[in-house]
Amino acid sequence: MPHSHLRSLRRAGLAGASALALGALVIACGGGGGGGGTVAPPPPPPDPGPTGPGPIVNGPAWTSFGRDAQHSAVSAIATQTLSRIVWQAPVDMAPQYSAQGYLLVHYGSPVITGKNTVILPVKRAATAQYKVEARSGANGFVMWSMDSDYVMPAHNWMPSYNVTLTAANRIVAPGAGGKILFRDDADSPTSTNQTSLFYSAATYAANKAALDAQIYINTPITADSAGNLYFGFEAAAGNAANLSSGIARLAADGNGNWKGISQLTGEAALQKVAMNSAPALSADQKTLYIVAKGSASSTAGSLLALDSTTLELKSKRALIDPETGLAARITDDSTASPAVGHDGDVYIGVLETTTGQHNQRGWLLHFDAPLATVKTPGSFGWDDTASFVAANLVPSYKGNSPYLVMTKYNNYGRSGSGDSKNRIAILDPSDPQTDAISGKPVMREVLTILGPTPDPRFPGGVVEWCINTAAVDPFTKSVLVNSEDGYLYRWDLATNTLSERIRLTSGLGESYTPTAIGADGKVYAINNAIAFAIGK
Repeated sequence: MPHSHLRSLRRAGLAGASALALGALVIACGGGGGGGGTVAPPPPPPDPGPTGPGPIVNGPAWTSFGRDAQHSAVSAIATQTLSRIVWQAPVDMAPQYSAQGYLLVHYGSPVITGKNTVILPVKRAATAQYKVEARSGANGFVMWSMDSDYVMPAHNWMPSYNVTLTAANRIVAPGAGGKILFRDDADSPTSTNQTSLFYSAATYAANKAALDAQIYINTPITADSAGNLYFGFEAAAGNAANLSSGIARLAADGNGNWKGISQLTGEAALQKVAMNSAPALSADQKTLYIVAKGSASSTAGSLLALDSTTLELKSKRALIDPETGLAARITDDSTASPAVGHDGDVYIGVLETTTGQHNQRGWLLHFDAPLATVKTPGSFGWDDTASFVAANLVPSYKGNSPYLVMTKYNNYGRSGSGDSKNRIAILDPSDPQTDAISGKPVMREVLTILGPTPDPRFPGGVVEWCINTAAVDPFTKSVLVNSEDGYLYRWDLATNTLSERIRLTSGLGESYTPTAIGADGKVYAINNAIAFAIGK
């Protein structure tokens, strides 16, 4: 998931460089040719695939983008070795590439039940039409499928369509008109498709066609331990339900409430929840964190802390570039979502005030739980949700923080002073160092590691990392990270090496993608519109 130059460059870090070459490889590979008079033997018959689901396991679920309501991305099971692609499945039946070969689509994260059913959001047409597909984690056998009538809000890059698993094993997904589609047993092929609304069902029934085209869920859905759901939505003016763009809560019993962002904040400039930005909950589930911004063309925004039951405003913090002291940029092309650390601190990725001023890296802004104190930022935030790493997973670390922060750390060539030395990083949130680009205090780099594949269009540079939330495996002291070179890597935090890799595709410039971990320890990654299940 590449870039960040948004409207002008269409790419944050490649700025048209390596993605051109890599995209061409994907589209044009197939090679070969020559004369010869030997008739080739017929190809072997295609593999018929599995005839039924594999064995059920009982393991930890991966319930949503970033695994949980804090978006920690920390696994509760050891991952399998990256030995082979066990199975693969398309998450886009008709991927649409740009003229330069980029794939500017955000794909939703796989979720995996405790019985190892993998649930994929799948784009089923060239346009934004979706279905939800459940497959056996053991072998990829399709167990059930549910079409969605979801309508996508206006967008530049195609936003993500995400599904979420509740603690009761209910699978939920966005539908048209602000509906929630759900099945009560995510593992069962015979579970019934149902719907629920956060506003009047009678009003929706009387105005279905109009409301389907006027009310759009615009964020991933976050669930608390009781099965209450939280999500942002956009509402066209004058709609029959009298909704204004805002944040919704749909309780497990089907009762809903909502707040409009402008009314909630008292700021006309803040109009909606940021596109793609999943709400986050504090560990005690009493506080809901969301990012609010203006219209699609407006980029200033604020982080809001809300009462998770009433949705009343508890506190608000403008998102400010730490270098300029002016508004940071919040764009609808980013999936950066609030992440809540083990101590309650809140992290959110933003772009710098002026394009290229910080090499299109943006900033990882950092606040205490009440949003009263601005803390040391990280030196990268573009289209990235921080993952958390217990300090004892990094043997070389001698500091005092109980946990560390893992982020993408690309340094985009041809943007500002960027040198295409693209890295990933483990940062200390409580120990500052001087930022080499801005001279401002930023989180100290505990570990960084350079991408391994040379960038053919930027001498001395390397292909960028392609991740928006990276799965952390505390059992093997490692992080699972995608690269635009087409490989999935294991970053060993004990040795600071890329200890394993597996090739998924030839690589291309694409919108950043998540990794996830299944109930049996398989690793899930998305590359070039395909979900891969990787294991032993």
